[in-house]
Amino acid sequence: MPPPTGARLYCDFFSPRLERGIGLVPVRRLPYSSEQVTEELHGTDVLVLIETDPPVAFFAYPGKPSELAPPQTRLVRLAGPSENGSAALAALADLMGARAAAVRQSAGKSELPKGALTPALAGAVIAALLPESAIVVDEAVTSGMAVGPLCQAAAPHVWLSHTGGALGLGLPMSVGAAIACPERKTLCLVGDGSAMYTPQALWTQAREGLNVVTIVFSNRAYAILNYELQRIAASGGPAARSMLDLTRPEIKFTDLARGMGVEASRVDTAEAFAVELRAALAAPGPRLIELALG
Repeated sequence: MPPPTGARLYCDFFSPRLERGIGLVPVRRLPYSSEQVTEELHGTDVLVLIETDPPVAFFAYPGKPSELAPPQTRLVRLAGPSENGSAALAALADLMGARAAAVRQSAGKSELPKGALTPALAGAVIAALLPESAIVVDEAVTSGMAVGPLCQAAAPHVWLSHTGGALGLGLPMSVGAAIACPERKTLCLVGDGSAMYTPQALWTQAREGLNVVTIVFSNRAYAILNYELQRIAASGGPAARSMLDLTRPEIKFTDLARGMGVEASRVDTAEAFAVELRAALAAPGPRLIELALG
């Protein structure tokens, strides 16, 4: 048997579809920011590209690199985006005489957390309660950065995410997933800013009786834009900052959802969220849970 290669398996941060969960081969998403990707790949000798392109920054910022592979890293394209990566990997394994069993994802912690809600605690609740074969639509953006890794060790599920800056994609994507797979539960993870782009999708969920649980991460701001401004040290003046604020007036997602025919609740603790999520997963049809993040 050949010696271990020390290889790590990554996917792009904006990967459209991933099969994840217990018993499946775990794949690490590259981080969102260019600085984090550069740190993650530091010291990598060879980067083998399979149905993807070399990692690049999402935004082009002055003084920051756009191409994120370390300069000393050799890039090897095993299969292009339009080619059969699985067949290429199988051929490579045969060529190398690889016979070792693939490492599979083990179960994570099953106990439910307690305390005031944070994205990480919300992610722990979702990971513990996620039903097998669920479809997770991720447009939680900043909050989703904490949720996604925790759900890696959840029951087997499909993880769908946007592949660019199409804000508002999450709610209509969840409609499409639920129509395509009505026998499976769909969870839509969405930030409050993103949810305001396409709230009419809630009406469609109610009209069609879709099995969608919409989880709104309410931090009352366009947090991803604030994050990007901080990265380039551009705080802006009061008028600019106010444009990224969602408190004047505060959006009441429970009222918005009920007005479109979707049962809704608002929680601010991990314990209350677990109660509401259990009920939503057990009931047919659409539900919305707003998470009031501290």
